Amino acid sequence: MANNFDSNITRPLAKVFLERFDSERVLTKNVDTQLLTGRFDPSVGEIVDFKRPTDYKSIRTSAGDISGATKDDIITGKASGVVQDYFTVFVDFKEANEALKMDQLDQLLAPMATRIKTDLELDFAKFMMNNSGLKSGTAGTAVTTWDHVAAAGALMQSSGVPMDAPWCAAVNPFVQIALASNQRSLGGETGESGANKMATITDNFAGLSVKSCTTLASYTTGTGSDRTGAVNGAPTATYLAAKDTMTQDITVDAFQANLVIAAGETVTVTAASGAINRLNLSTRQPIIGSAGAAVLWTGTVTQTVTLNGSGAGTLKVTGPAIFEAAGQYNTVSQVIADNDVIVLGGAASTLIQPNLAWHRQAFSMGSVPIEKLYSTDTVATTEDGLQFRISKGVGFEQNVQKIRIDFRPAYGVMNPMFATQFFG
Repeated sequence: MANNFDSNITRPLAKVFLERFDSERVLTKNVDTQLLTGRFDPSVGEIVDFKRPTDYKSIRTSAGDISGATKDDIITGKASGVVQDYFTVFVDFKEANEALKMDQLDQLLAPMATRIKTDLELDFAKFMMNNSGLKSGTAGTAVTTWDHVAAAGALMQSSGVPMDAPWCAAVNPFVQIALASNQRSLGGETGESGANKMATITDNFAGLSVKSCTTLASYTTGTGSDRTGAVNGAPTATYLAAKDTMTQDITVDAFQANLVIAAGETVTVTAASGAINRLNLSTRQPIIGSAGAAVLWTGTVTQTVTLNGSGAGTLKVTGPAIFEAAGQYNTVSQVIADNDVIVLGGAASTLIQPNLAWHRQAFSMGSVPIEKLYSTDTVATTEDGLQFRISKGVGFEQNVQKIRIDFRPAYGVMNPMFATQFFG
C-alpha cells in the first residue's frame, strides 16, 4: 500500500533530522540538558529557577560548647535560565516531497541539521565564554603545550570544582598542531559516535576530556593603550547580593576615554594591601599555583560596556568577589575596595578566542516545548531532552506550502566558577 504522504511526511523528516542533528553536536553534548516541560512560558520569555546549594562553616571548640558562637546564615540562591530566540530552518514542500519519494531525505536534511547545530553551538559557546568565572594563563596567549591544558584542569581542581561529573575542555583545532609534537598515547574511546567522538583529542588528561571545536567564541578588545583603571567605590561583596545571578557590579574610572570593554574580557584587582586572591570553594583557603604564589582572583565581563569620556562606567562580572566576616561563601582573600587597581586582560585592539574548560554542571541548556501550529506537526526529542517541532503548513497569503523545523532553547549558568577560560 502506498504511503499517505500528507499525514506521514513529518514523521520520517523528524527521524532523519534528529539523527543528523544529534550526530553533529559537540559543545551541547557536554553540558547539562533537559526538556523544560511546564517550567517555561515560551510566549513571554520567562525564566526558570534552579536552587543553588547552601554552604556552612564549622566551629571548633575544646568542650563542645557552642552557646556563644554565631550560627551560620542559611541563604538559598537560585540559578536562572532565560528563553532564547527560535532557531528555524525551512524548505519548500515540493522539495521535501521529492526527497522522500526518492529516498534522499538524508541529503536534504543534513545541511539543515548542520545549520541549526552550528548556529546553536556558536550562540551557546559565546554564552559559555561570557559566563566562565575562572581564568587560566594569560589572555590572548596561545595554548602551545599540554602544560597549558593541565594548568586549566589544575585550576579547576584547586578551586574546589567537584569531580562528581565529567569535565570537558574545548580548544581551537589548530591547537592540535602545537600539541601533536609532544603527544603521548593520547586519544581515547568515548563510547560515542559522530562529531563528539571525532572531536576528542584525549578522553582523560588532567581530568579533562579534551576536544577540538570550531564554534568557540571570541571577542575584540577595545582601542586604547590604557587598560588599567581604578575601582570607584567598593562593590557589594555579600553572597546575598550575588546568590541569584552570581554576578557583581564593579564601578570603575581612570581607564582610556570611551573604551569599549567587550563581553568575555577578564579583569584582575590589586588592593593597596596586596593582591585579591582566589579561594578554594570547598576549603575557603587561598589557592597556591605551580610557582608557589597565590592565584589571583579574576572576573569575566558578561555584558559589553562603553566607558564615558572620563574612562568611567560599570562592569558586570561573573564569578563575584565575595568576602564576608562569616566566611562560609567567601571567594576571595580580601574585599575589593575603593581606589583598588583594576586591570583588563589582553592587549588593546586584539581578537582573542579563549579555550574553555568546564564541569558538566557549570551550564545548562533547556529545550522549551513549542506550541503546535494549525498544521501537521511532529515533535522529536533527542535522548538528552532537546525537542524539535517539525511542521508542514501553508502560507495562505503567499500561496505556498512549507516544511519548517523549529527549536527554542533556554540557557542557564549553574555555577560560573565551575568553568574557566584558558590560555598559554
